[in-house]
Amino acid sequence: MANPEANPRAGMGKRETLLFAPAHTAVLAERTARALGLALAPSEEREFDGGEHKIRPLREVRGCDVFVMQSLAGDEHASANDKLCRLLFFIGALKDAGAARVTACTPYLCYARKDRRTQARDPVTTRYVAAMFEAVGVDRVLVLEVHNEAAFDNAFRCEAIRLSSGSVFSEHLARLGASSNLTVASPDVGGIKRAQVLRETLASKFNDQFGFAFMEKRRAAGVVSGDKLIGDVAGRDVLIFDDLIASGGTIARAARAARAAGARRVYAAASHAVFTPAAVQLFDPDGPDAVLVSDSVALPAAFERFTQGSLQICSVAPLFAAAITELVRSD
Repeated sequence: MANPEANPRAGMGKRETLLFAPAHTAVLAERTARALGLALAPSEEREFDGGEHKIRPLREVRGCDVFVMQSLAGDEHASANDKLCRLLFFIGALKDAGAARVTACTPYLCYARKDRRTQARDPVTTRYVAAMFEAVGVDRVLVLEVHNEAAFDNAFRCEAIRLSSGSVFSEHLARLGASSNLTVASPDVGGIKRAQVLRETLASKFNDQFGFAFMEKRRAAGVVSGDKLIGDVAGRDVLIFDDLIASGGTIARAARAARAAGARRVYAAASHAVFTPAAVQLFDPDGPDAVLVSDSVALPAAFERFTQGSLQICSVAPLFAAAITELVRSD
């Protein structure tokens, strides 16, 4: 049972708040629970032959306001599909058990990049994922730094809330000595709005103005080209901001262009560290001076050694805790 004195609903005469998490996201969920002043609610997970499984709550949930945290990035432990199924089935079990409201907290939402048809008869998988959430009765979805805001907003019929990681990164940038001599850059045209939002967040945080730049980028048959940087970065610190890093190629290309244009220091920041093995290129001597990522996705073991150097992990647990608290209070 959660400590009633620490419960965001304590003394408000409303439903009890519970936070659950499958084992794959237990570390981030524990951090979020501590930030909320709650104990992570207990659940049981069992594996069966043929890859089947079940997860059930180990305490009464009837009439409760339930949040379930599960990051949906595939890794060496489970695929994105497996994690998605576990989350959906657990939400269904919670609704069957009488939970008054269930909110899916998905720091990383799988298939968010497949939000449109790029070839004939392509699936629009973002929309199908949304339909599955709705089919099991989810009341709300809470997601960090979606790939395409418009596509995300249009995919869900239930309440869907987007969180931005800008405030999380601003604290770490302050420790790195970022100042008014900073330019926020998008590594491609598609991320311009995202980078501009971060620029506004930093301007509010530091009570200052910052420059802006973006890279040209073209993709044809899976090949990325374009190396022109638009914006003044000469003699300035440059922060390249994207929603995720996979191979690191987009960030590396932008970092090289910024240095060639006379940037003093180059930082990179991305909400989701969905690193593939190729992302080691970011930690070469000519890579960014610092790479900031959140803990929305568990860091692959092969990259842990870089946390002693330029890789810095910025926790989004306080961000999710604040969002959950606000939702609880506003209901």
